[in-house]
Amino acid sequence: MISINSLTVAYGGFTLLDDISFHISENDKIGLVGKNGAGKSTILKLVCGLQKPTSGKIEMPSDLRIGYLPQIMEHHKGKSVIDEAMTAFSELFSMEDELNSIMDELSSREDYDSPEYQKLIERMNDVNDRLAYTKSESPRVAAEKTLLGLGFKTEELSRPTETFSQGWNMRIELAKILLSKPDVLLLDEPTNHLDIESIEWLEDYLKAYKGSLVLISHDRKFLDNITNRTVEIMLGHIHDYKVPYSQYLELRKERIAQQKAAYENQQRMIEKTEDFIERFRYKPTKSNQVQSRIKQLDKLERIEVDMEDNSALTVKFPPAPRSGDVVFKAENLSLGYPARDGHGEKVVFTGADIEVRRGEKVALVGRNGEGKTTLMRAVMGELEPLEGTAKTGYNVNIGYYAQNQEDILDKNDTVFGTLDRIATGDIRTKLRDILAAFLFKGEDIDKKVAVLSGGERARLAMAKLILKPYNLLALDEPTNHMDIRSKDILKQALKAYDGSLIIVSHDRDFLDGLVDKLYEFRDGKVTEHLGGVEDFLRKRRLESLNELERKNRTAEKEPEKPAGKVPTASQIEYNQKKFISKEERKVRNRIDSLEKGIAEVESKMKAIEAILTAPGPSDDIMELTRQYLELKREQDMKTEEWERLVESLES
Repeated sequence: MISINSLTVAYGGFTLLDDISFHISENDKIGLVGKNGAGKSTILKLVCGLQKPTSGKIEMPSDLRIGYLPQIMEHHKGKSVIDEAMTAFSELFSMEDELNSIMDELSSREDYDSPEYQKLIERMNDVNDRLAYTKSESPRVAAEKTLLGLGFKTEELSRPTETFSQGWNMRIELAKILLSKPDVLLLDEPTNHLDIESIEWLEDYLKAYKGSLVLISHDRKFLDNITNRTVEIMLGHIHDYKVPYSQYLELRKERIAQQKAAYENQQRMIEKTEDFIERFRYKPTKSNQVQSRIKQLDKLERIEVDMEDNSALTVKFPPAPRSGDVVFKAENLSLGYPARDGHGEKVVFTGADIEVRRGEKVALVGRNGEGKTTLMRAVMGELEPLEGTAKTGYNVNIGYYAQNQEDILDKNDTVFGTLDRIATGDIRTKLRDILAAFLFKGEDIDKKVAVLSGGERARLAMAKLILKPYNLLALDEPTNHMDIRSKDILKQALKAYDGSLIIVSHDRDFLDGLVDKLYEFRDGKVTEHLGGVEDFLRKRRLESLNELERKNRTAEKEPEKPAGKVPTASQIEYNQKKFISKEERKVRNRIDSLEKGIAEVESKMKAIEAILTAPGPSDDIMELTRQYLELKREQDMKTEEWERLVESLES
C-alpha cells in the first residue's frame, strides 16, 4: 500500500536516515521505535508529504487517505468543541450536497437515454455507495461518542476550544482524525496528553480499527496492546520485526547476541587460517594448501555486527541545600479558579491536608482534571487558595518542570541560549558539558528550540534544572516525550537525588521504587497513602494504576446492590484464611514446578556449553548458539517468576 524505497534524509554533513526501505501493508499496525531524534517523526512527515527526502521515494495510491497527528500542532479557535470535531465530516457533507444536487438535476431532465443522463446516474450511485460506507451512524452521535471517549464531559462539548489547554485541544484534533476514518493513521505520541481511561478507550478503538497504523509511543503497554509489528530506527538504519514491542526486545537481544557469537567464531577461524598461511607460505610442500586457504579467505562472506546506539543521558542533580523539616504543607486546602469573564468560580478540590517533609518523594496520582497540576501551581505560588492554607517551608528552593514545555521554552532561542540566559556564576563555564550530558553535542547546541522534537525539548527543560541546587523538585509529567532508556536513567537520577520530590505521573513503572508516599486525587478530594506504588496497589488488591482509575469510574456508574445477609466477623476471618491457604498452596506448587524447570534448563545449557567449548566439524555453532540463547531466556523468565512468588510468600 505504501512503499518506502531507498529513502535518505541528510542535513549538511549529517545523515539522519540512510537508504531505508520498508512497506506498510493493509491492516499493518506498526510501532515505530528508536531513541529521541532517531528520525521517527521525520518518517511520518515524509509519508504525509510534509517533508521531502534527500533521495529515494515513497509510493502510494493517489486516493489513499492519511490521518496524521503530530506531537505539536496549531489548534483551531472560534468554534465549540463539538462544532470543531464536526469539521471532520466536511467531505461527507460535501458528498451529501453533491448527491442532492445530482438528484435535483435528474428530476428536471427528461433525456433519459442520453450519455449525460447515464453519467449522472453512475455518479449518483458512486456517491451514494461512498456515503453508505462512510456514514454508519449520525455524524453528531459519532463525534459525541469519540469526544466523550477521549475524556470530555457532556457539558464541555459546547465550550469554545480556546478555553481549553493545549493538551485538551490535542484531543479534539485526535478526535477529528479518528472521525474522518482515514485508510492510514500516523500517530506521533498520541497518549502524551491523555489520562489512563482515555488511553484505554483509544487502545480499544485502535485494536478495532480496520486500516493501517504507524504509531510512535514510549508507552510499552500501549505498543504491546495495539501493534503487531515493530520497526526500529537506529543510527540511520531500520530493523523490521513482525512482532509487538516486548517480543521485539527479546528478538533484538537474540539477534545481536547471535551476530556477536558468529562474528567471534569467524574471527577465530580467520585468525587460525591467516596463521597457517604465514607459517607455511614459503614451504613448497604446503603451497597448494596455502593457496587453497588464501582463496577460502577471499571468498569468505564477512559477518558484521549491527552498530548499536549506546549514547544515553547522564543526569545527576546537584546536592540539595538543607531546607526546613517541612518543605510544603497544606491544611484544609481548597483550590480552583475564581469567577471571571462571566463564568462562576470553579472549585477543583476541597479540604485537602498535604504535607511533604524534607527528603520525601511524593507522587500525585489520579485522572486528568482532578487537580494534580492545580496543586503544582499552588506549590509554585502561582495560585492562591480559595480556602485553607498552602505554604512552602523554610529555605525551600523549587525547581519546576511544567507539563507544557512547548509553551514555556522560547522557540526563537537556541539550545545553548536557553541555558545561557538563566545561568549565573561558575556554572556558565560548564554549559557545554551539561548540554552534552543531555545529548546536545556539537552543532546541536546551536539549534533553534522551534526545530527540536518533543523529546529534545523535554531533555532541554530537564537540563535547566541542573543549573541550580534546588532542594524541592516539582515535576509535572516529566517523561511524556522521553524514550524508554531516558526514562530509566532519569528515574535512577531522581532516586539518587537527596532533596524532596513532588511528581505527577501516570507511569506506574516510572513511579515504582521511586516514591514513598502518594496523594490520590478523586471526586474533588485528596487522600494520602503511605508507602510506594506497589504498597498502594496491594492494599487495594489492584494490579495497576490503570485498574484503580477505571474502577473508580465504574463504581460511580454501578447501582448499589440490594442489601443481603451480612456475614459475621468470624465468618469473614474464616473465609479469608481459607482463601489465603488455598492461594498459598497454589503458589508453593508453582514454586516447586519452577525449581524443577530451572534445573532442567540449566542441565541443557551446560550440555551446549560443553560442545561450544570444543566444537567438532559437524557441530552447527550458529544453531547451538541460538538454542543456548533461547534456553537462557527461558531460565531468566522462570527465575524472575520464582523470585516474585517467593517474595510474595515472605511478605
